[in-house]
Amino acid sequence: MAEARRVRAVELFEGGASNAEIARAVGVCAESVRRWRRVWEQDGASGLRRRAATGRPPKLDDTQVEMVRAALEQGAQAHGFEADLWTLERVGTVITRATGVVLSRASVWRLLTGRLGWSLQRPERRAVERDESEIARWIAHEWPRIKKGP
Repeated sequence: MAEARRVRAVELFEGGASNAEIARAVGVCAESVRRWRRVWEQDGASGLRRRAATGRPPKLDDTQVEMVRAALEQGAQAHGFEADLWTLERVGTVITRATGVVLSRASVWRLLTGRLGWSLQRPERRAVERDESEIARWIAHEWPRIKKGP
């Protein structure tokens, strides 16, 4: 969409339209058109084309991410952890074992939520000794008796 606006602006630059006319035609402010015109005059139409994202490339390529996904889908116990529960530290350990790449906790979180599409899920906290049938019996028999009073 943004690149299409800039391409249209280039056509209008070449047609001799004013900045104000171009701004109205493509639906942007005049300052954007002035900035685009400067770039167009320096670098031509290619200067206004969309560029690839800049910044540091990810530490894990797509193949490695799929290796991590497969490893995590096996469950935590398959990797020697006591409980089948994932923490950032455990996931980081599995990533290092699977790929040889060490990631920070923040990077592990971004990998899980961004590239793998996982979300935070906390386990329910319940006592191991909890007896659902006893709780149901107490609610059905004891609670009404206590609630009514002596």
